[in-house]
Amino acid sequence: QVQLVESGGGLVQAGGSLRLSCAASGRTFSGFTMGWFRQAPGKEREFVAAISTRDDLTNYADSVKGRFTISRDNAKNTAYLQMNSLKSEDTAVYSCAAGGVLAPVVVPGAYTYWGQGTQVTVSA
Repeated sequence: QVQLVESGGGLVQAGGSLRLSCAASGRTFSGFTMGWFRQAPGKEREFVAAISTRDDLTNYADSVKGRFTISRDNAKNTAYLQMNSLKSEDTAVYSCAAGGVLAPVVVPGAYTYWGQGTQVTVSA
């Protein structure tokens, strides 16, 4: 079992930055690929970014490529999502997820454990 707790969300103006954190406890964090997903009101959950177990592979949605950076610190059992140049369309609840897959896949079903999410609101 793995417990995931997100933090760092909030209200920010367009063009601003936020850094989300995902703290993990339970089973060995370094053995999981970590992903970030988001869901806006009335929309389907969508993939944002993912990073493999040893952070040698990353994957990003086209909509965030060049603006967001995913990273992890296995010593701290924490994954991060640095979000720069935020836009109003980035407004959503952001959730982190942990999966036993080797590659940073985009499919939610590949991730076994999920956090509760943190709200990110970007004002125009």
